[in-house]
Amino acid sequence: MSTEAMRVVLDTNIVIDLLHFADPRTATLRRAIDGGAVQCYVDQPCLAELERVTAYPSLALGTARQQALLAAYRRWVIACEADGVEDYSLPLCRDRDDQKFLVLAARCHADLLITRDRRLLSLIGRGRSPPAYGIVTAEVAAYVLTQGPPS
Repeated sequence: MSTEAMRVVLDTNIVIDLLHFADPRTATLRRAIDGGAVQCYVDQPCLAELERVTAYPSLALGTARQQALLAAYRRWVIACEADGVEDYSLPLCRDRDDQKFLVLAARCHADLLITRDRRLLSLIGRGRSPPAYGIVTAEVAAYVLTQGPPS
């Protein structure tokens, strides 16, 4: 595998799995981020969603823990904001709220969009032209990080 960091977009549920739940399925990804093998990208719409989700009562995060989670995430990410009209040939996700992750991944030339969202994952293998990046679960990302992409 190249020594250049893998470029990824993490959807909100993966960020929560990494930073709030410390889900074991994201442990390899966490080590890769911390070690610099993975570079994460974000834009304002994706960050705003994370800020909104961290306030959900079901997560039971107090204000201090919300702020700590967001600060940890901001230390990982590079902003990749739109700088004009964006015209990407992307599949349409049935959940319009998830389209922003597809667009961000295209804009920042991501290698992977990492998610556990079924609607995003359902875009894999559809008859439409796939995006130039993979849409994978944390488990598949871990495999790619440790074994390299399939030949």
